[in-house]
Amino acid sequence: MRKVALFIIFGLVLVFSASPSMGEKLLRIPYADDPKTADCQKTTESYTLPLNLFDTLVQAVTVSPGKSDLVPGLAEKWEISKDGKVYTFYLRKGVLFHNGEELTAEDVVFTFGRMLDPKTKALNTDILDFVDGAKERLDAKADSVRGLKVLDKYVVQITLKEAYAPFIAVMASPQASIFNKKFTEPLGDQFGLTPETTCGTGPFILKEYVLNDRQVLTANDKYYKGRPKIDRILIRVVSDSETMRILFEADEIDVFDCDYAMSQIPYFYQHKKWKNLIKSGPRVGIYYFSINQGVKPFDDVRVRKAFQMAIDRQKILEKRFFGKGRIENGVMPRGLVCFNPEQQPVEYNPEKAKKLLAEAGYPDGVDITLVQVSGWGAKWVDINEIAQAMTKKAGFNVKIKQLDESAYYATRKTGRVENYCQSWSADFNDPDNFLYTFFSERGSVARSFNNNVPEVFEALDRGRTMTDPAKRCELYQELEKKIVHENAAWLPLFSLDHTYVVQPRVKNFVVPWNGWSDMCYFKMEIE
Repeated sequence: MRKVALFIIFGLVLVFSASPSMGEKLLRIPYADDPKTADCQKTTESYTLPLNLFDTLVQAVTVSPGKSDLVPGLAEKWEISKDGKVYTFYLRKGVLFHNGEELTAEDVVFTFGRMLDPKTKALNTDILDFVDGAKERLDAKADSVRGLKVLDKYVVQITLKEAYAPFIAVMASPQASIFNKKFTEPLGDQFGLTPETTCGTGPFILKEYVLNDRQVLTANDKYYKGRPKIDRILIRVVSDSETMRILFEADEIDVFDCDYAMSQIPYFYQHKKWKNLIKSGPRVGIYYFSINQGVKPFDDVRVRKAFQMAIDRQKILEKRFFGKGRIENGVMPRGLVCFNPEQQPVEYNPEKAKKLLAEAGYPDGVDITLVQVSGWGAKWVDINEIAQAMTKKAGFNVKIKQLDESAYYATRKTGRVENYCQSWSADFNDPDNFLYTFFSERGSVARSFNNNVPEVFEALDRGRTMTDPAKRCELYQELEKKIVHENAAWLPLFSLDHTYVVQPRVKNFVVPWNGWSDMCYFKMEIE
């Protein structure tokens, strides 16, 4: 008999029918928002469906808390030319899409060609920026991408316009998921919107999709790595964190991601039952304060250093995140390739900060603005208000300014958003995903840092083309010192631990290495 749970919350009646059929191994997980599509070329933040329905040429697997390795995926091996420009991928034979078609090199070329087709309006084309001919295709100046070639039924060659060291890591990101040409091409922009219009090679198959309510995935019996040990996954859209916790404690949800409800962390850690069912690991991501050098008074490095010294980062971590994380002192957080655990600390010293302000011509203090986006949640309000209070001692008079999301992004990309607090998590495990994103010539303006240092721009461009891993790491670690300590271009805050609570029946749960709440459930087990 199927169990039906009824909850009356905030005046709404919620009915859940979530128990498994006799002998069925069902995993029930919540998701805060409807992903709107399974097409990973059309989303930049919802990856649970792509990670379970599709595969990539290369895979990034969690090998220990906060660390990952790159291993073969749909490509059983690859070769890289000596000049770092030509990548040859050898596909596994016999890999089947959910529609029964076998994976071939033509599918790979189609997938990346589709992403670069301007008609697709893909959101993740930057992962293919370095492919030869990508720009011409995106600009509709070419009908195909000259850097994408089928050499054989199971051999694909991707040629870059110049060497790009992180390319293999990028090929492991969910945005690089491979589609079936025969299935996908006729669907156009309808691909990924329903079970009938979704097809991958992944461990699970999309069987049901009710917008703003649920998605149901079933095990792929013909998955090339073997059938998953979970029979079915029920993904429920539950936007309210308190409702999510109530459902979890009523055994209607199997995995509770504390990212959806940070305020619940002390409750679970102190609970007699749940404290022994917590799974936690470091995320490869970082919280930071931007400092806009294009807006006074932060055009003066002394004021920027004073701001760094005026923030008690440990206090913010403890007050807002219950101390579940680690202070970071660079641009690269723990777990990222090239991370330097011996990075020079950023000093907390409000008295010294006050003296620096006086030297810069502000003996009576200085006015600054912190921007926050309305509707982004209490977390950002809290951090800004804590910073507002603590920097007063050093002489900063902080005004907190609200912007709506569209105005924030529109202004930020022009370099004119004043200072703000944000976080960034790894899409792929390479320093380029952090340092180039923030401090390249384009990124520095687009993120409103305006750290206009030509030698940093040149070094970041050079780092992308270097093929010696040790020399690349040395370069990035030196750049961190210059950016954080010499230029005081931003204030790194901390990386957080990612905390989950699971039902006793959930086995082999591994906290993903990256900073997402999304993960692949292939290896998980249910009793």
